[in-house]
Amino acid sequence: MHDTGRRLLAPIQWGAMGFAALITWFVAILAGLYMLAVWLIENDVTSRATPSRLPPPVVFGHLLLAGTGFTLWVGYLVLHRKVLAWATVAVLVGIATLGLTMFLRWVPVYRGADDLVGLPGAPPAGHEIPAEGHFPVILVALHGLLAVTTLILVLLTALGLGA
Repeated sequence: MHDTGRRLLAPIQWGAMGFAALITWFVAILAGLYMLAVWLIENDVTSRATPSRLPPPVVFGHLLLAGTGFTLWVGYLVLHRKVLAWATVAVLVGIATLGLTMFLRWVPVYRGADDLVGLPGAPPAGHEIPAEGHFPVILVALHGLLAVTTLILVLLTALGLGA
C-alpha cells in the first residue's frame, strides 16, 4: 500500500486546536442558521414591512463561504494537507468580511428600535422593523465571538502552532 493509502487508513490525529476550531465553527454555523431562519421568516416580501438592510447576495454569499470553509477545514483535519489549512484561512477572511458587513448594517437596526420607543412622534412600539431586527442580541454576539475564535484557532493551526 502506498503512503496515501496508509495515511487515510491511519487513525485521525487532530490537534487540540484544530478540533477546537471545528467545534467553534460548528456552533457558529448553528447560530448562523438560526439567524438565517429568522431572517427568512421575517423577510416577507409580500408585506409592506420595512425592507431588510441585509442584501441577499451578502447573506447567501456568507452562507456559501461558511459551508465551503467548513468543508475545507474538515478536509485539512482528515488529510493533513497544509494547502487546505491556508485555503481555509483565505475563505475565512471572506466570511469575516461579509459577516462584518452584515453586522455593521445590523447595528443601526438594533439601535433604532430602542431609540424610537417613547420619543414624541415615534411610531408605536409595534412598528415594523426589518427582518434582522428580530435577531436575538445574545445570538448575534455569540455568533461573532465564535467566528473570531474560529478564525484565530484556524490561523494558529495553519501556522503550525496548534500541534
